[in-house]
Amino acid sequence: MSTQHFIYLITALLALNLILLLVQLFRRAPGAGLVEQLAQHKLELVQQQGRFQQQVLEQLHNQRQQLQQQQQDNVLQVLQKITDTQQAARFELSKNLQQQAIMLAEQVKQLTQSTDLRLKDIAGQVERRLSEGFEKTNQTFTDIVKRLALIDDAQKKITELSTNVVSLQEVLADKRSRGAFGEVQLTALIRNVLPEQHFSLQHTLSNGRIADCMLFLPKPSGDIAIDAKFPLESYKKMTDPQYGTEERKQAQRQFKLDIKKHINDIADKYIIANETADGAIMFLPAEAIFAELHAYHADIVEEAYRRRVWLTSPTTLMAVLTTARSVLKDDATRRQVHLIQEHLVKLAVDFDRFRGRFDNLAKHIDQAATDVKQIHTSAHKISSRFSQIEKAEWLEDDDRASIDTQ
Repeated sequence: MSTQHFIYLITALLALNLILLLVQLFRRAPGAGLVEQLAQHKLELVQQQGRFQQQVLEQLHNQRQQLQQQQQDNVLQVLQKITDTQQAARFELSKNLQQQAIMLAEQVKQLTQSTDLRLKDIAGQVERRLSEGFEKTNQTFTDIVKRLALIDDAQKKITELSTNVVSLQEVLADKRSRGAFGEVQLTALIRNVLPEQHFSLQHTLSNGRIADCMLFLPKPSGDIAIDAKFPLESYKKMTDPQYGTEERKQAQRQFKLDIKKHINDIADKYIIANETADGAIMFLPAEAIFAELHAYHADIVEEAYRRRVWLTSPTTLMAVLTTARSVLKDDATRRQVHLIQEHLVKLAVDFDRFRGRFDNLAKHIDQAATDVKQIHTSAHKISSRFSQIEKAEWLEDDDRASIDTQ
């Protein structure tokens, strides 16, 4: 009920009282004094009405103040409850965020440690295998350098021997001495070039024949026999100007017969099917004899090629042995390449597995980063909401004015 309605009600009650008083006056004192009594009662009623209105206004003012105070108290209570709720929610949210951050940091730490350990393990395996391969390669290169040094030494010795051919012809007049010299020179050449496991001196064949040396080479070359021959007497007589022309021609024919006999003997004795190679080597310890044959006796050289007997001198035998060493090296290299290829294939498989696991790890790390970013965005939004709540004004000016008018 509004104040205006309340005043209207009071006025109606006063008017009703006035009517009742008039009725009583008409009953008690009819006549000339009625007007005066009415005037007096009217004045009393007006005064009474004024006092009553004053009381009513005072009561309304007190009630309005009480209502305003109660509304202010209620608003303060609501604000206090909202503030308490906000602080509790903020504390709980901060606590949850801290727990999530700790858990996420622990997971990232564990994942990082696991990744580091795995990468160290893989790196160690790769480094170990590469180190083993490098060590084997370095060992091979070291052996090559050593062998080249031995070849250089042997070449120097052969050069010295070549310059002393004339004096050797005088010293080696005996056949046994010449044979021993040829075998010693052959042995020195072979030992300086080839490893022990790839040749055999005084090797006995299945037919009972003994070769001065047998080279053990891989297929398709096969095992090659070497026999040293030194036909010095006929050569010396053939080249000595002290003898007559006929004697020198006779010595030349004997020289050719001796060489042919050596070629046929070597072809018959040291070429065996399915046991040796399809050829053999005849070693001539004198460079001069080798040069004489290739310069003036082409038919002998062709006969040797036909019987598959290869004529060699110290220099050419060095080339043959160097080639044999290259063949052995290539064979060993092929074997090592096979092993290296196997290790490389295994390494490729390990690396593919490592790449797959690393991609999975990268995906997990990217997902974790995305989750952290989303959590950060959510936390930023929640903080913004709290900031807006703290800055919000709960009562607008119009609402306050409406409260004041009630």
